[in-house]
Amino acid sequence: MAEPELASERAFLDTARAALSRMYAEVVDRDVQVIGGEDNDERFTNEANQRAKEMRTHALLDLPDVPLFFGRLDYEPGTIEDLDQIYIGRRHVHDGSGVPLVIDWRAPVSVPFYRATKSDRQRVLMRRRYGFSDAADLTGFEDEPLTGTAEADQPDQADAFLRAEIERPRTGPMRDIVATIQPEQDDLVRAPLHPSVCVQGAPGTGKTAVGLHRVAYLLYTERERLGRGGVVIVGPNKSFLSYIRKVLPALGEVDVRQITIDELLTRPTAATDDSEAERLKGDARMACVLRRALWSYVGTPTEGVLYSKGSRRYRVHDYEVVDIVTDLRESTRYAPGRNALAQRIAHVVLVRMEERAESPDDRVQNAVARSKPVKEVLDSVWPRVVPEQVLHRLFSDAGFLAAAAPELTDAERTALLWTKPPRSWKSTKWSFADTVLLDELEDLIERHSGSLGHLVLDEAQDLSAMQLRALGRRCRTGSATVLGDLAQATTPWAAGSWDLVLGHLDKSDGVVAELDRGFRVPAQIINFAARLLPEIAPTLSKPTGVRTVADALGIVEADEATLAAQVVAECQAALAGEGSVALIAADDHVGQLRDAIAAAGLETALLGETEDEVDTVRLVCVPATLAKGLEFDAVIVAEPSRIVAAEPRGLHRLYVVLTRAVSSLQVVHAEPLPGPLAAATL
Repeated sequence: MAEPELASERAFLDTARAALSRMYAEVVDRDVQVIGGEDNDERFTNEANQRAKEMRTHALLDLPDVPLFFGRLDYEPGTIEDLDQIYIGRRHVHDGSGVPLVIDWRAPVSVPFYRATKSDRQRVLMRRRYGFSDAADLTGFEDEPLTGTAEADQPDQADAFLRAEIERPRTGPMRDIVATIQPEQDDLVRAPLHPSVCVQGAPGTGKTAVGLHRVAYLLYTERERLGRGGVVIVGPNKSFLSYIRKVLPALGEVDVRQITIDELLTRPTAATDDSEAERLKGDARMACVLRRALWSYVGTPTEGVLYSKGSRRYRVHDYEVVDIVTDLRESTRYAPGRNALAQRIAHVVLVRMEERAESPDDRVQNAVARSKPVKEVLDSVWPRVVPEQVLHRLFSDAGFLAAAAPELTDAERTALLWTKPPRSWKSTKWSFADTVLLDELEDLIERHSGSLGHLVLDEAQDLSAMQLRALGRRCRTGSATVLGDLAQATTPWAAGSWDLVLGHLDKSDGVVAELDRGFRVPAQIINFAARLLPEIAPTLSKPTGVRTVADALGIVEADEATLAAQVVAECQAALAGEGSVALIAADDHVGQLRDAIAAAGLETALLGETEDEVDTVRLVCVPATLAKGLEFDAVIVAEPSRIVAAEPRGLHRLYVVLTRAVSSLQVVHAEPLPGPLAAATL
């Protein structure tokens, strides 16, 4: 690498940063156009203009630890007008006169950076990749000529760059992978908005990164369309969302909500369920149970309606009311059906009036619909109900539950019934699983309004059928990106196959794709963890680890008395290297081990308790239930058998835990290793 050329590239980086600063200053200094005065439409326009300015300002903010570009393409002369050489980065930067200095990675002209090969050059002569320090200082570059014969097309140079980027020590939140997106990942990132996409991804295949970069790409190509409904990312827990929070801002996208499903449903919870009740409440059969329970409130009319206006009487016979109720029952949602019943009865009255040569109008029909005789029929035949009222009765009245849930067994209905029912629905404390059922009932009563433009579900394999239905209702006309790994399904209420997941989301036309090349987890670790697959996910093929790392896997046997000391020693050894270190143990064990680590004088943070410290402390103690989706340079797993014993799907949880390491995994145990792992040899 020639020093003069490296100096030239550094100078260009300085020029690009100066240009971005100028673009930022221009937006900050620009006055927001104020339209009119106090008219509501004008006020909305002014607020929208101010919001657009704020978003543009945030998008142009130069992040000091994020390089402005990561690659360069040298094209054949004449390929691009006045530009035979383009720099590719995380956002567009121009020189003030419209000449691009850096091209957004999402632009069509950037595609060859990810797709071009010697056998398909796409008119590219050379691809250059840049190396940066954690402070975004340009440290070097590697050139990959694409000219020459296809037989000479070797991936070694690109793979070396990929490996170096993956193995670069990390601390704190997840980094973007925009510089190292692989062709199979790029296919998914750039897939069209519709149909929905479901990614089955083995550990370390980058499925979460693919989902985040897909969001950034869709906002680039479909910004106006998605702006109307918005984009929401739903993650499994707050620790996971904290881990991924900086990826989209680094790509210039700051207006995407990242929340958990309980935050999305927004109902307060104060109760907990046992595991069997929670499993049943997430079962797809509950949708039929709730529908049957709600519509059981609609009765059969036994009397007609007699409406008086002055000295005249107008009768709607009982059989006519029965026909109207029968016609409306379950043909619409509950609340609109009640309103329609009132209007249909009123319409019959209007027909009677017209038969007597009267000329009633819509105002008369509305008056009839609101009249006392009609209201009395409504209250007796089609009463008003709220979701809490229906669910309270369902779980406190054994007869009502039996009538509403013939598809459940006696044992299942017993598991759902409250042993000591609350006195009324108004005083009931609901569990999170209950809030999902209340959400279903709310939609059966009155349709949810609006729809998200795009919904991203990460770790979707853990969602129940009823949770998926709730999420699908919020994205009725939009599309979804579904991310997960069936082998990592740790909840007993998991919905099942991806076809079932998409069906519950009402996205049955979605495309299922698989990522099975593990870039981020060394092959030795993948192979070790994959010993669990025949028991936890026999239909899935074994993932392929594309990297081998010297001494990536170690299995250390201790006795019960020395286990904590051995864990401390492994943490000390890991801290002697670079990058992030995680100790992962069963939830009821991790606190004890953390105390031992602290007593040894090591600085540490506990995930889930001290989220702010996790970004700055190299050693993090991670409860096994919070490990999903996270990555660390070095991982120490303590006592795998306790992780397995802690929950019904403990082997699935252990598979998750064992695949969190990017460089090294040390397994420390006193109890025998669980089943398939016991015969492992190094």
